[in-house]
Amino acid sequence: MKTKLTRKWMYHLVAAAGAFLMLYPVLWLVMSSFKPSTDIFVTAESLIPDPWIWSNYADGWQGIGDFTFATFIKNSLIIVIISTIGSTFSSALVAFGFARLKFKGRGFWFIVMMFTLMLPNDVVLVPQYILFAKLGWLNSMYPIIVPSFFGHPFFIFLIIQFIRTIPGELDEAAVMDGCGKFKLFVRIIMPLVTPAMATAAIFSFYWRWEDLLGPLLYLNKPSLYTVSMALKMFLDNESLSNWGAMFAMSVVSLIPVILIFFLFQRYIVEGISTSGLK
Repeated sequence: MKTKLTRKWMYHLVAAAGAFLMLYPVLWLVMSSFKPSTDIFVTAESLIPDPWIWSNYADGWQGIGDFTFATFIKNSLIIVIISTIGSTFSSALVAFGFARLKFKGRGFWFIVMMFTLMLPNDVVLVPQYILFAKLGWLNSMYPIIVPSFFGHPFFIFLIIQFIRTIPGELDEAAVMDGCGKFKLFVRIIMPLVTPAMATAAIFSFYWRWEDLLGPLLYLNKPSLYTVSMALKMFLDNESLSNWGAMFAMSVVSLIPVILIFFLFQRYIVEGISTSGLK
């Protein structure tokens, strides 16, 4: 009994130490948001602010120029919500086609799709920019939002594996009841792959929320800036950077991410590890 108790305590101590090491950067960020900008890196080894500067949050919320930080949060939410819906639904639809429909060249197009998953994003930046410039979409949200409605290779692959665990007899029964292909997807397949779609939606939300390169390339008006771009604007190479305000708004920008994680964390595990039916 003593040996088991000792192992249990050792396990919890090691787990707590590992958790502290992983959370220390976030804890340092939160505490630094209450420090004066001039003291943040001078007293970086100390977590406790002295004095506590609460005005960093008020200064950061004032934003940049005529636009408050609420404007940047609104822009990010518009991009993230629309892109997440488009990416999740379109990926599920494409996955249904690969997993359930028989068409000529299915294996070839599946391989092509997997190759796009391995293709570095930097390779297609210039062709995409030229395409969007010719379409007249520069300085708008279209280049960031519209591509998400054509599916994401990782989400397609994830949902395909999930759909393949669903018995084909369900499809046959639905077809006998008069379901067409699209109705079969909406009424039968989509409710069963909800955990996988939720997992794709969570990943899409994270990736879009933290994206800096896309908005940096296509958005030039401050009224369209996202949270990631607004945080970058607090830094000034020619004068004193407002580190306190930037850290304060960084903490604010973490709130949606943390909420999404705690509300939907069970879907991440369930979408990857479970089958389509209970």
